[in-house]
Amino acid sequence: MSLRVNYDSPSALRAFLDEHGLSLHKRFGQNFLISPALRRRLVDALDIQAGDSVWEIGPGLGGLTALLLERGAQVRAFEVDRGFCRILPELFAEEGGFTLVAGDVLKTWQSAPPAPYLLGNLPYTIAAVLIGNLIESKRLFSRMVLTVQQEVAERILAGPGSKSYSSLAVLCASVYTVKALPVMKPASFYPIPHVNSRGIRFDQRTDYDPAEYPVFFPLLVRHLFSARRKTIKNNLSVLHAQRPELHKGIDDAAHWTNRLLETCHLSGSARVEELSLHDFLRLAQTINTLS
Repeated sequence: MSLRVNYDSPSALRAFLDEHGLSLHKRFGQNFLISPALRRRLVDALDIQAGDSVWEIGPGLGGLTALLLERGAQVRAFEVDRGFCRILPELFAEEGGFTLVAGDVLKTWQSAPPAPYLLGNLPYTIAAVLIGNLIESKRLFSRMVLTVQQEVAERILAGPGSKSYSSLAVLCASVYTVKALPVMKPASFYPIPHVNSRGIRFDQRTDYDPAEYPVFFPLLVRHLFSARRKTIKNNLSVLHAQRPELHKGIDDAAHWTNRLLETCHLSGSARVEELSLHDFLRLAQTINTLS
């Protein structure tokens, strides 16, 4: 590398930022992971081999990037901060496996070539949106390792019956098995955030084929969770009124809803947090059959 960064020292990071005219921006949720043990833990969890292609979201100054390149990965890094985009090519000028994609990843990932692996210390401002967008667009990875705010991690890891159970949990579970990695205390980052973070490993499922899901599966999941205090019978009746393309030929909402519930062996008085992934899939497939 033509430049060097001490990724473990807040004072050294601050000095590097000052020396190169760089600033941290709250709107980007920028927090460097300064624990070398945790950085290694994340890259170890990704379990890559030399030559593997990896997307990295939010490389910052490249603390995780350096480890990926050391292991022989081909890294495509997505960075929104213009200052970091200026310095990253200098930091990794001698690395042939590094490619930078400048700009907002929510707008740039669609045109990037697919890769089997994704690593990211995600800003809390985009974490849930990015994960949801990737899944709903069927841009899937063999494995992802992501660091997210603890609250987002709880929403991803939660199962039926939990207060944290969410549409994000169902969407993630529909294509990935998820495994919690260690909680990361605020002192593991610079600047120090106000909340804990957590790593999560996502491994693509082989027992469900996303290509077989009805295209409106995410819509159904999000709709049912949007009014989680209502019974699923009431929620489905609202869906009947709002999306006529889902019930072609059955104009009576009560009849359509009752057929759905009976076919799926679900109680109309159930709440959305009681439904399993299998229940959501059966509902979507049955709607597809009836429409």
